[in-house]
Amino acid sequence: MSQLFPRSADMWLRLALLLLFGGLAGVFVACVVLDRSDYVTGKGWIIRQPVPFSHEHHAGALKIDCRYCHDSVETSPVAGLPPIHTCMSCHSQIWTGADMLAPVRQSLAKDEALHWNRVSELPDYVYFHHDVHVNAGVGCETCHGQVDTMPLMNRAQTFTMSWCLDCHQDPAPRLRPPDAVVEMGWTTKQDRRELGERLIEENHIETQNLTDCYVCHR
Repeated sequence: MSQLFPRSADMWLRLALLLLFGGLAGVFVACVVLDRSDYVTGKGWIIRQPVPFSHEHHAGALKIDCRYCHDSVETSPVAGLPPIHTCMSCHSQIWTGADMLAPVRQSLAKDEALHWNRVSELPDYVYFHHDVHVNAGVGCETCHGQVDTMPLMNRAQTFTMSWCLDCHQDPAPRLRPPDAVVEMGWTTKQDRRELGERLIEENHIETQNLTDCYVCHR
């Protein structure tokens, strides 16, 4: 009785199945890596703005307090962007004819706000309050990085759910005194965990339910 399939058929079938499942596994791994890559999260990417505003110059060299421009960060869900009059409080006196500041002068002349492009953006389904975090002792650089070293602003963190949960699960080591919240490169000789736990107690910060879904999704 003749053999229907050659002896090598079994080997080729096994090889084909191995390639199929290996390929599927490779695609899955590639998707996971891509999803966590800076290309998808936007971490480190510079967003084009109407004016090449340098935090390195303003916050770094000139030591301008974050709250001078982001004046609602302690009292509002949003940090706020400076009105054009805030910019012109300085630039009506210095760099008055700089080409890069032409959009600022035009904005003032037309009484129209500049349209800044968001760098640190969360999805609409995420409930986030700047004032809650700042008043609890979360430093600006925790989320935004050392902006005083950024010639052009970029996203310093991934802002993924897992990144947020890392802090919500163990906030103590990430907290700092109120007067150090806006300080870039802040350090302390105190033990960060002991300091954070003391701040939690002093400021009556509720930490038991920080990982509950409704905290961020309402």
